[in-house]
Amino acid sequence: MSLPLYFGRGPRGSYAKASGVNGQPADVLVGIHPYIGKQFMVDTFDARNWLGTLASDTRDTYAQNRRVMSFGEYLTLFGESPQQQARSAAEYVRDVFDHFGTETVTGPRGPQKRFRLFDCPWDGGRDHLMGQEEVQNSVYRLLANFAREGTTNRLILLHGPNGSAKSTFISCVQRAMEHYASLPAGALYRFNWIFPVQKLVKGGIGFGDRGPEPAPVGDSYATLDEDLVESKLVDELKDHPLLLIPRERRRALLDELLAGPMSDGFRPAEILLEGDLSPRNRQVYEALLVTYHGDLSKVLRHVQVERFYLSRRYRVGVATVGPQLAVDASARQLTVGKNLAGLPPAISALPLYEYQGELVDANRGLVEYADLLKRPLDAFKYLLGTVEDGQVSLDAVTLQVDTVFLASSNEGYLAAFKEIPEFQSFKGRMELVRAPYLLDYKVEQQIYEAHIQSVMSGGSGHVAPHVAWVAALWAVLTRMRKPMIEKYAKNTADLVGRLSPMDKALLYAGDELPEGYTSDQLRDLRSEREKVAKESDGYPNYEGRSGASPREMKLMIMNAGQSPRYGCLSPFGVLDELEELVKAVSVYEFLKQEPVSGGYHEHRKFVFQVRDKLMDRIDHEVRVSMGLVDEGRYLDQFSRYVSQVSAWLKGEKVDNPMTRKEEPANEDFMAEIERLLDVGTGSKRDEFRRDVISRIGAWSVDHPNRKPDLESIFPRHIERLREAFFSDNKRKIRKINESLLQFLTDGESGLDRETLGVCRTTLSTLTSRFGYCETCAKDAIVMLVRKRYGSS
Repeated sequence: MSLPLYFGRGPRGSYAKASGVNGQPADVLVGIHPYIGKQFMVDTFDARNWLGTLASDTRDTYAQNRRVMSFGEYLTLFGESPQQQARSAAEYVRDVFDHFGTETVTGPRGPQKRFRLFDCPWDGGRDHLMGQEEVQNSVYRLLANFAREGTTNRLILLHGPNGSAKSTFISCVQRAMEHYASLPAGALYRFNWIFPVQKLVKGGIGFGDRGPEPAPVGDSYATLDEDLVESKLVDELKDHPLLLIPRERRRALLDELLAGPMSDGFRPAEILLEGDLSPRNRQVYEALLVTYHGDLSKVLRHVQVERFYLSRRYRVGVATVGPQLAVDASARQLTVGKNLAGLPPAISALPLYEYQGELVDANRGLVEYADLLKRPLDAFKYLLGTVEDGQVSLDAVTLQVDTVFLASSNEGYLAAFKEIPEFQSFKGRMELVRAPYLLDYKVEQQIYEAHIQSVMSGGSGHVAPHVAWVAALWAVLTRMRKPMIEKYAKNTADLVGRLSPMDKALLYAGDELPEGYTSDQLRDLRSEREKVAKESDGYPNYEGRSGASPREMKLMIMNAGQSPRYGCLSPFGVLDELEELVKAVSVYEFLKQEPVSGGYHEHRKFVFQVRDKLMDRIDHEVRVSMGLVDEGRYLDQFSRYVSQVSAWLKGEKVDNPMTRKEEPANEDFMAEIERLLDVGTGSKRDEFRRDVISRIGAWSVDHPNRKPDLESIFPRHIERLREAFFSDNKRKIRKINESLLQFLTDGESGLDRETLGVCRTTLSTLTSRFGYCETCAKDAIVMLVRKRYGSS
């Protein structure tokens, strides 16, 4: 019996320590359950042991990760992995892309490399990016270019309509950087200045009365205990430790240790070749050098090299600048506080400044400018200089940063920005990367499936099949543009011009197009798919710029979940919401588009078209669930037909499984299949047979050493065989649907045993195979009977 456990005393019950063996205390508690009054045993939590284990593990991890070291130890580490330690910010981010690997995906725009970074594998796929492979590759190419130059000298601006996943793209990159920085391959280091207590300093550095000279403390103060440290200056700009080496010697060291990688195209960070310490670090460095009469080894004693971890939350190496008016970087003079009071006079007398702001926080990482163009021009005009030379000019100091600049904007603000005179100055320092809406409804569907899963994961209700599919297909239809047939050769222009929005959506998703196209025409359309998808790229109003936003669709899906008409989150509820949405012309900009011949921008009609497609799906699922015929039968029949046609074409004989003899191709069997497929007779029949074998041959060329997958090569033909059977049995199917509706509404009364068996089988298959519950199955069958089987 499983009982709730309560700890403590009073009305909820009580517990006491149980006696152990030989009087030793046991590791359990004896509890008195408050409701039934019986004793039960409760395992105790040994907090001391747990904390001890945690502390031990943390110490081991700390040591393993080499969190703190002397400058000499860091130089040894640098010698072991010079290329890793000499990376620019752009090279680092590019390595983040490479770290997670790639795969090739095929979409409307042809094969594309997808970076697995955007699948967020380190976080179980949470909040990953669907689609946008072209954006991924464009940004990667720019990062590779920056890496070859050793510095980021242009700002990457992602632009597209609202809700096109620009923020999700940047968030995935930032989160990947955080994870990568926790790995050995992504280790980053900065340094602090350590000033020990007076009694440890041999010779002094301006502490005043020194007293007796103590024994030497070693080569570095980096690992001193806290009680032996008088003061510590932390560098918020995160200067690279190698900047402590004089420039000429630093260059020589890089040339020596990176000779091999540099010959292969690697370029160290420009700041390591030409840069210098930040102003405050330079002040401290020079003051110590003077105090120690030029002895650099004594200066470096005060250097504590520290590993740092990128963090969005704490703005370490990753920062976001919002559209609100705020200062992105500033400097203020340090006042004498407890920490500064411990500095030696040689340092405390200097006018030291501390640096603040997102640009400071993001140094050596990535800074995001969210909705950059919403800010007044004067608020980001400084980027003209900062992006080009990596310098931030403040009132008192000039800072040098090594940062990847990534920004986002919607198309409306970008269009307005292009109209101002300053745009040409910015254009030379910006790289525009277009992030349109998705045009493959299957990828769009994944967005809504993930959203539904996240909001319904708490068991807040059942989700009927096809909810995300309905939303995705309608959303993609609203984004379609009428093809520009003048861009095509005569033989394909007519075909492309015939494409309706639904045809384009199916073509982009790799689905079979509706009836009306011959096999040759379908082959021609498939070969032109990539060109069709890219035809408007050079135009301001490109395909994917306008249409329903995923943000709006997510809200609409949640509204559908509140519908009192349905017991589940239903695709019919989504369609109801869409019918209301298309009435709000003044609210949604895309609804203001004028309809175009061919059915484009007719958003209300799209609702009915999607509803009709939904009924096709439900009809198929219900018929399959009835079990009237084995689903494999159609494939077996067509496979036999292919064998017969192959023998007919070659003039060969085939084995007859009944007589076990070789016989000529069965003309009656082939003719019956061709009748069901509505092929025709005479030359049409012969042409069809040759086309079947030709398509199998073409498939085999693309898929060597694989058995032909007839279901993927001939989905339309196999579907026609299926439809032919059900057409001949429509009256029987309608009767079963009506009985099933009666069964779900009134129960078993009035139904004979055979009918009850069919109803139970159908409902069981709908539930186990297709994901329905009784409630949404009833909704689906009610709609099916009304729309498809209302009359004989």
